[in-house]
Amino acid sequence: MDLATIVGIVGAFGIVVVAIFMGGSFGQFVDIPSILIVFGGGIMATLIRFQLSDVGSAFGTGFKVALAGKGPSPRDLINEITHLGEIVRKSGPLGLENVDVSDPTLAKGVQYIADGYELDFIRESMERERDLQLSRLSEGKRVMKALGDSAPAFGMIGTLVGLVQMLANMDDPSAIGPSMAVALLTTLYGALISNVICLPLVDKLDAKFDVEEINQTLIIDGVLQIRESKSPALIKEMLIAYLPEKVRATMQEAA
Repeated sequence: MDLATIVGIVGAFGIVVVAIFMGGSFGQFVDIPSILIVFGGGIMATLIRFQLSDVGSAFGTGFKVALAGKGPSPRDLINEITHLGEIVRKSGPLGLENVDVSDPTLAKGVQYIADGYELDFIRESMERERDLQLSRLSEGKRVMKALGDSAPAFGMIGTLVGLVQMLANMDDPSAIGPSMAVALLTTLYGALISNVICLPLVDKLDAKFDVEEINQTLIIDGVLQIRESKSPALIKEMLIAYLPEKVRATMQEAA
């Protein structure tokens, strides 16, 4: 679980709620028409941009990746792949049969090697799976971005609706209050959804997309090198190129 994401979202809403209670009643900030306009309108506008069947899975993938904890670092993956190369060097591909592997993609590649699949098949299969995973992640990011763009827009639409209702009922003082609530609260809801949930999660997904792409490509290259029976030292030397310069120098000195 990514604690930074959880703490950030909960903390942001918590600060707003505390400020509300310090200044009045929480019930003053709950308005059903405003919720319908912002939440309902934002979701409907998002559905217009994408296929209906893709929206649910995109939301699921987006939230799952954004809230997921940090996976293995490239440095850990390189050390693990080097260790797997040593096993193959000593015991052959069948030595990988009962090895525990930390990453699901690497585990699949190890299974391919143990089963004796050809190099081209392994490369095509793993690259296809990587591209599909990145495509799903990118789609989740686009859906989240669409909702983040739509929420403030519908907040403004709700504000206009509330103002129209207020101006149309100026002769009825009892109608001015509810209309003004719709006008102001829709803007508040839209700003919260966009700036506390959607847009921060888009930035989080951007960062995790880059990390996922590097890790997946590193794993594929490592698996292919193991399949070609390259020496563990050579495998490590080739994969170190995926690391930042400072970390790369540290690993080389340790070696």
